[in-house]
Amino acid sequence: MKIVVETEPLFTDGEHDVFFNRGVASSQAYQRRFGNVAPDKLETQEKQAEALQWLSRDLDEAMIRFIDQAEAGDTLLGCFYEFRYLPVALRLKAALERGVKVQLILDSKENSRTDKDGKFHESFPKVENQKTVKAAKIPAKAIACWRQNNRSNIQHNKFLVLLRAAPGDRPDEVWTGSTNLSNGGVHGQTNVGHWVGNAAVAADFAAYWTLLKDDPGAVDGETAAQSKKRRGDYRKAVMDLRVVPTRWADIAVGVTSIFSPRAGSAVLDMYVDALDKSSISGGVTLAFGIGKAFKEALVDNIAAPGITPPILFLLLEKKDKPNPKSKTPFIPLTAKHNVYKAWGSYLRDPVYQWARETNARMLAIRGNERVADIYFTEFNRLFNHYYFRSVRESLFNKAPKEANGAADTSASLFLDETGKWLEKYEPGDLRRKRVEVYTQMANARTL
Repeated sequence: MKIVVETEPLFTDGEHDVFFNRGVASSQAYQRRFGNVAPDKLETQEKQAEALQWLSRDLDEAMIRFIDQAEAGDTLLGCFYEFRYLPVALRLKAALERGVKVQLILDSKENSRTDKDGKFHESFPKVENQKTVKAAKIPAKAIACWRQNNRSNIQHNKFLVLLRAAPGDRPDEVWTGSTNLSNGGVHGQTNVGHWVGNAAVAADFAAYWTLLKDDPGAVDGETAAQSKKRRGDYRKAVMDLRVVPTRWADIAVGVTSIFSPRAGSAVLDMYVDALDKSSISGGVTLAFGIGKAFKEALVDNIAAPGITPPILFLLLEKKDKPNPKSKTPFIPLTAKHNVYKAWGSYLRDPVYQWARETNARMLAIRGNERVADIYFTEFNRLFNHYYFRSVRESLFNKAPKEANGAADTSASLFLDETGKWLEKYEPGDLRRKRVEVYTQMANARTL
């Protein structure tokens, strides 16, 4: 029997198109298709291209298509931390040649250093950004700003704004998301590109770009007091771009642009509150660990008579564990709190090594069920992938060691053919909770 599943087109005429790469170079699916071989080590150029295409899952094609839609007289305003992916740089050069006005803000901060072993490290991403501009033959007139101020801060901007020529340089669409312009960013790491066809959002990003082109922030060589004032002025200018609600309930239906840096923790506190008040489930990615505010809010997410708390999923960069140097008591979040964590546990094979070596603004969207479905699906895909890795890492560290120091892997990895596997679906177990999440969501959709 054949079951035909029809999905929506990759590109639509709607307000949002979302593009996730696979971002799981060391996955079993990659291994089955391409073996335990890094993309650039595959036997033919055709196979290399196939592997890169599989990994990017049209993320780079979408970015290029965004650029290619610009016509003579239009304007593309770009701001990038990493600008070292030549295919995109070449498309921007082609846009210039057909009469598009291209203006780029690129990172050029001096942060070269010599480490304790005497090895010199050139400024990153400054040097590679400059090499890419030169390789693509992008003229100096297309560089609105080489950012140098606020040298101690990494400012991860990655966006393009399309302004239509008529009437009068009208902001029209935005490309944003988490994808740095690098081979690793497009193919090796987990990233998303978000194409927004909303003129008001485009105007917000254009205003933000205009602020950034003057390279705001602390300047090298000035006094501490001067630096503090410059940083404060920078934060105030960003916050003055638009009023951002600090309560989740106050965010209007549609798209709200939230730019950084910002003073205070009001926006972060809003995210904490939103996760804490989830009714069925919630998920969040936290690149820099689980902050104190999240822990204090979620530590009481415990089942009680008449209370069924939401199940929460935290996707972390690294395992949450006590810091021996910290004087603050460590607060563990566990299944007791209906919190499940996965973190970046890498399978150290040649493909992981390739992804590692090639690597070196936010939108709040409310009331769009399609966009929520896309992000929910991808969050679950990534959480499950890294949850497997996290469990594997934990079991490896705890497993009895063989004589050669390797973990004992003699336990069966085959499926249980008896009914004993049902015991893992008892009330309160993770598998049972996950099933209930989906059934409750389905019921909520029918009400």
